[in-house]
Amino acid sequence: MPVAYLKETPSQTGGPYVHIGTLPAVAGLPVRTQENLSVLASGSVPGERIRITGVVWDGAGHPVKDALLELWQADAAGRHDNPDFPGFGRAAADFATGAFSFETVKPGALPWRDGRTQAPHVCLLIFARGINIHLHTRMYFSDEAEANAADPVLKSIEHAGRRTTLVGARDEADGVVTYRFDIRLQGENETVFFDV
Repeated sequence: MPVAYLKETPSQTGGPYVHIGTLPAVAGLPVRTQENLSVLASGSVPGERIRITGVVWDGAGHPVKDALLELWQADAAGRHDNPDFPGFGRAAADFATGAFSFETVKPGALPWRDGRTQAPHVCLLIFARGINIHLHTRMYFSDEAEANAADPVLKSIEHAGRRTTLVGARDEADGVVTYRFDIRLQGENETVFFDV
């Protein structure tokens, strides 16, 4: 009996409705309105409080106003198993400006799979209309130059100039430490994305 082969289902983008299922309050639905998934650090979670802000830009230089981002990170001690810190957040780009923001703690260094130390970083997944499979990138911290220089993932990027697309710039205003991290989907200074 011959083996039947199934054809691959056509891929689909996140579409204009991704917010309805993942962040219904952002979509204007009165469901789970108490959720604020873009705030990871609350209460007595130890670590330096930071804000990560940016815009997702398309290849023509326009903000992607319907982008949805997920953030994954270790806690301030470099651990993923802290029951008091979720290590996960979700934010929608502002529908008018395209800006996104996360409130969290600066992560600590953590081991790579071979035991080498990774520089403090956060992992970001980007979903949006026109993107068939979410994009995976990282943001490192500009004030961690020594750790960044030794990071095994950053060092694996062949063109050293491209590594800068993964570094958020530190600024402080009104007592809030902010890292600016713009994500460029295409074109000049395109952000490095990982095939994970």
